[in-house]
Amino acid sequence: MLPTATVVLKSGRDRSVRQRHPRLFAGAIKEIAGKPKDGDIVDVTNNNGEWLARGVINQQAQIAVRLLTWERDEAIDEAFWRRRIHAAVARRRRDPALAHTDAIRWVFGESDGLPGLIADDYAGCLVLEISTLAAWRALPILADALNEALLPRHIVRRMDEERLRHEFGGTIPRQVREALDDAVPAEPVEIRERELRFLVNLAGGQKTGFYLDQRDNRARVAAYCKGAAVLNAFSYTGAFGLHALAGGAARVVNVDSSGEALSLAERNLALNGGVRAGQRYECVEADVFDYLRALRNSDERFDVVILDPPKFAHHTGQIERASRAYKDLNRVGLSVIRPGGILATFSCSGVVDAALFQKIVFSAALEAGREARVIERLTQASDHPVLLSFPEAEYLKGLICRIE
Repeated sequence: MLPTATVVLKSGRDRSVRQRHPRLFAGAIKEIAGKPKDGDIVDVTNNNGEWLARGVINQQAQIAVRLLTWERDEAIDEAFWRRRIHAAVARRRRDPALAHTDAIRWVFGESDGLPGLIADDYAGCLVLEISTLAAWRALPILADALNEALLPRHIVRRMDEERLRHEFGGTIPRQVREALDDAVPAEPVEIRERELRFLVNLAGGQKTGFYLDQRDNRARVAAYCKGAAVLNAFSYTGAFGLHALAGGAARVVNVDSSGEALSLAERNLALNGGVRAGQRYECVEADVFDYLRALRNSDERFDVVILDPPKFAHHTGQIERASRAYKDLNRVGLSVIRPGGILATFSCSGVVDAALFQKIVFSAALEAGREARVIERLTQASDHPVLLSFPEAEYLKGLICRIE
């Protein structure tokens, strides 16, 4: 597809484009030469007319252009989209860290040059999540290219509703909703992660069904669980808990507010042969904050506490509120750890960076009267790569701390 217009930047607003950041915000635009429709291909120039990049325009959104190429002679056509898909798949096929699983994120948005597309594979059931107009327009080609590369037995197309609302000026068109509402398998899909197996609910599960980004971190935390009493807070379907059992934990308590998720956690335990002699596995349906506060006032304590809450901040305006929530959570979590025990704490809020998160945990430890030492820093799994020109892709951060 040929460019239909040229986006001219304001003076001094071309730095991020030159540094290959894939998002061009509306506030950087001086004028648009031409009358493009949303979803059209446009060229981007600086204030002096120097060509900089090419992408997809969306005048309804704060991110006005999704930049796709910085090569002037590279057309954004069907072959372009297919090349991007095949390159993303090839990168992961070369990744030795993914050899022990059949649940893989094959495409991770901007990090793979495909803004607005997530492609998660659950043992041959491919879930495509769309969050931008650019990905929506290219979806038939993208889905076909993924089908060609992966030969999945099932493809489910769905939308990231919150982000798509921003893309379409507040209201998602009916045809988009209908196209991104595929039927999903009625029964959970079984996947493999190292020596363990899990059931994934594609119909009503969180994220696209499972927290693939925590794959490596589950194994790291399990290394501290031999003989331990482990509290797995915000447990969802019990993945951290089952890895803890596999690592030799004496007791695992999963706490989550979703009874449906905990039911799947019980099924996952059975799928992996149940508990071994001397082990205990419990599921508690409760608000995690309420549970931890009650636990703090009891005599019960744990050797390992895992805090993996949902996203507390979706944009920068929520950072202050999220920081308070993270501090409250970690303060009460620290209070139920035995001396010498382990805190494994996470944040998946991208706008809360690693430095701020560590400060929050430090403040929580100070208020809880506990001494905490960071012994490991954790991030998202390797199939969620971070493009260096797009550091915002690094959203998951975690700390393993020894607590005195």
